[in-house]
Amino acid sequence: MTTHTQTNTIFQRLSLLDRFLPLWIVLAMVAGVTLGAIFPDIQDTFDSLQIDTVSFPIAVGLLWMMYPVLAKVKYEELGKMRGQWRLFGVSILQNWIIGPALMFGLAWLFLSDYPEYRTGLIIVGLARCIAMVLIWNLLAGGNNEDCAVLVALNSVFQIIMYSPLAYFYLTVVPDLFGADTAEVGVTMGDIAKSVLIFLGIPLAAGIITRFVLINRRGREWYDGEFAPRLGRTAIIGLLFTIVVMFSMQGEKIVDNPVDVLRIAIPLLIYFALMFALSFWLSRRMGFHYDESATLSFTAASNNFELAIAVAVGAFGITSGEALATVVGPLIEVPVLIGLVYVALWLGRRFFPGDSTVPRSGGGGLTINGPASG
Repeated sequence: MTTHTQTNTIFQRLSLLDRFLPLWIVLAMVAGVTLGAIFPDIQDTFDSLQIDTVSFPIAVGLLWMMYPVLAKVKYEELGKMRGQWRLFGVSILQNWIIGPALMFGLAWLFLSDYPEYRTGLIIVGLARCIAMVLIWNLLAGGNNEDCAVLVALNSVFQIIMYSPLAYFYLTVVPDLFGADTAEVGVTMGDIAKSVLIFLGIPLAAGIITRFVLINRRGREWYDGEFAPRLGRTAIIGLLFTIVVMFSMQGEKIVDNPVDVLRIAIPLLIYFALMFALSFWLSRRMGFHYDESATLSFTAASNNFELAIAVAVGAFGITSGEALATVVGPLIEVPVLIGLVYVALWLGRRFFPGDSTVPRSGGGGLTINGPASG
């Protein structure tokens, strides 16, 4: 298969929503800026009804963009962890030690003079991918069963690990180096509360939805019909939240377009380095190509829905932290599509004779609706 044909095949396997997700996000940004210019008092309108510190309509948008994603996670796959502790141990190392540390370093290196954006990127680094990685893994011919287990593992781990790691990277580590931790401007209790609300509630709803409906209608119907249809609605919550955010801080974006570029640069470097480090480590550990691809895409992807929800809940929808998290999915989709081609090339180049290496592009795939996160 030629490179051109392979490129078309992989690109066409993405659903229309996934394929053009960056475009939808840009259009949502433009719509938000336009809305803010036409209706200058829109913030008062959104703040007229509140849940804690977040306006009710925004809270609904944040919760909805998480719920369909978490309802698709195959939590029952966690039982397959027995006997594969080596693989899952490497994944925990990559996702919960290397990933957050790398994002922390890049955030301080590139945004030392922008504490709000820096904090936003650190929040992104702590939100490990729980769904869209399934798409990249399938396109690259990774191990689908292992990927499903890792997604379920990360979903549960985030409830346990997110708040302690946020405290560690936003307070403890900067204090060790004499940095001003007061810049964070929010307590770890605020972050923990946001995680509990915007991850805990949709996680519980997703688990209940999955097991109740599978028990009533069967797994084939749930995974083949219901979950894909529900998944398509997640983008509504994401785009609604982006429209609202940019309607409130559009003037700041128009006046400082370079800020978006400064946020994007460390994100680009993060994706590339995280993927390369994870692939190298996985190969050094002796894993097959399909396992190495799965581990690498799981480590290099992030759950931007959770990051956006935490930033909005803890810092406010007009904060720099929230803006930094929105830039994430704008960058992630095209970069990860590119890394699919890189993975396929690495498989042919460094895994000679490995039967798990796809010989004619990525694995067979039909994708329904966005599985972002």
